[in-house]
Amino acid sequence: MKTFDKRLEVKIKGINLKNPVMTASGTFGYGEEFSDFMDLSDLGGIIVKGTTGTHREGNPYPRMAETPSGMLNAVGLQNKGVDVFCETVYDRIKSYDTNIVVNVSGSTIEEYVEVAEKINALEKIPAIELNISCPNVKKGGMGFGTDCLMASQVVEAVRKVYHKTLIVKLSPNVTNIVEIAKSVEGAGADSLSLINTLLGMAIDAEKRKPLLSTITGGLSGPAVKPVALRCVWQVAKNTKLPIIGLGGIMNATDAIEFILAGATAIQIGTANFIDPAISSKIVAGLSEYLDRHNLKSFDDIRGII
Repeated sequence: MKTFDKRLEVKIKGINLKNPVMTASGTFGYGEEFSDFMDLSDLGGIIVKGTTGTHREGNPYPRMAETPSGMLNAVGLQNKGVDVFCETVYDRIKSYDTNIVVNVSGSTIEEYVEVAEKINALEKIPAIELNISCPNVKKGGMGFGTDCLMASQVVEAVRKVYHKTLIVKLSPNVTNIVEIAKSVEGAGADSLSLINTLLGMAIDAEKRKPLLSTITGGLSGPAVKPVALRCVWQVAKNTKLPIIGLGGIMNATDAIEFILAGATAIQIGTANFIDPAISSKIVAGLSEYLDRHNLKSFDDIRGII
């Protein structure tokens, strides 16, 4: 039987994680795609790809582009909808020996509520990650996560139908991320994950046109890490919720920086495309760090910055 480093165990409200390492939504599929490269049971949790009320084809190609120290994506929440997830995907992944968290997305409050309510009925899904960075089609395209009132409204509505651990994913494309964090904390969030991608674009100078079909897209990778660290540090100092940090984490040292800034757990995103076994390697790196610094757990240094 495989043994795990007990020093790495953390808790996100009602979820016990064997270690702080999770994989970010949209970069790890449903976990199945990575099972040939690593033991999925090594992970504290897997955040599966964004799930919406109905089938979405996503945006036209090209919808990914490499940038210096990062990448842009405009996939557009391509998925087959919550019913297909519940009826087919769930049965394939529910036996994984790790926490499976579903990223829930929507265009309206009603859609968020519908998806959350259906996921709530799945016994082996202990949490959802509410992605409030999607456009709100009833508000002229403004993202729920960029407005305190709208952010609190969608979280409050989902909280009424979702009775397990509710993680809310925050956007960095705001003036004051602390105010957004406080608004969703007051509305019933159990935890926060931050940050989502930064809005960016890339242009082909020779062809004189954008590299993405949508012109703009979400920037991720090492280029965004300083922004992500700053956001985690600010929010950790101003809320009581456990924070899951993400944004440009490529190795164990990056992960430890987020813990020092106040994160309880972390997510690996873009790095999965470079090394599909990186998450397992980061778990090992965290244990090595505790050994090297003679620490009993990361509780000793969490948020000391």
